[in-house]
Amino acid sequence: MSHWNNLPQLRLGVYPTPFYRLENISRIYNKSIWIKRDDLCGVALGGNKVRKLEYLLADAQKQGCDTVFTTGGAQSNHAMLTAACAARLGMRCVLILKKRGVTDRKGNLVLDDIFGAQVEFMDTDSYEDIYAEMRERCEVLASQGHKGYIIPVGGSTALGSIGYAECVRELAEQAKEVGIEISHVASATGSGGTTAGLVLGTSLFLPQAKATGLGVDTDPFEEIVSELVKEAAGLVGQPVPTDMDSRFRMIYHVGAGYAIPNAEDTPYIEELARQEGILLDPVYTGKAWAKFLMLVKEGYFDGQEHIAFVHTGGAAALFAMDLG
Repeated sequence: MSHWNNLPQLRLGVYPTPFYRLENISRIYNKSIWIKRDDLCGVALGGNKVRKLEYLLADAQKQGCDTVFTTGGAQSNHAMLTAACAARLGMRCVLILKKRGVTDRKGNLVLDDIFGAQVEFMDTDSYEDIYAEMRERCEVLASQGHKGYIIPVGGSTALGSIGYAECVRELAEQAKEVGIEISHVASATGSGGTTAGLVLGTSLFLPQAKATGLGVDTDPFEEIVSELVKEAAGLVGQPVPTDMDSRFRMIYHVGAGYAIPNAEDTPYIEELARQEGILLDPVYTGKAWAKFLMLVKEGYFDGQEHIAFVHTGGAAALFAMDLG
């Protein structure tokens, strides 16, 4: 890639992450279903944010920052993984989380503490309120001789998205090694960056494949993803895909709301655990996986031989809430 190697990047994860066929699930659903295990990336309990953080934290270091700020819901997997990676790099991590969801010391909040992050809650529904607070904190740090770096929710910036274009390059090589052609790649969409990377990555490395984002929140991800794809393509010196309408689609499966488990998804979560030994959380990957299999049953992937689901982590939430 013309500009790819010019971007600063750290190596925080253990790659390639596993990619294999779900034999039992494939038999049950009469479809060749493959999984990309980014929950096994080698950092904390794993998850998709590590590939983004490899670029974002490299940028922070390049700018001479010693403190990282980020945000999310109370049980944010992104926040937890940012804390883990920052600790590894010797950087201070401040998590200013929405006071929404399970705020007891359970699940990811236990891990945030273990990784030494400073955790605070803001009683707001607006991330803009939190970003304004972060900017003020950065000004205070600057007056004290330090420098802060703000990572938006989910690490979903154009720079972060490149981590998932890189993931598709890895997946394409793995598919080639086992002699298959992937027709479709799907994953959960909670802030847009991972899906944007998958869309850009499929256009570059799996041009025959389509990408579907499985929305677990109500944000307008069609617009968010498209804008991130455009910006990320510019960063790596590649043209913006001209076939976005046919290549990419968003399908939503939010239920009662973000971070609220859906009772209808529980059988799908339990089935994957009992058939393949794989854990999903009830508010992110569990919702996405349930909708993915619903789409299989509805014929959404008919005519496509091999389809892939990217497991983006989040299992710690299982220890913070009921399945529903």
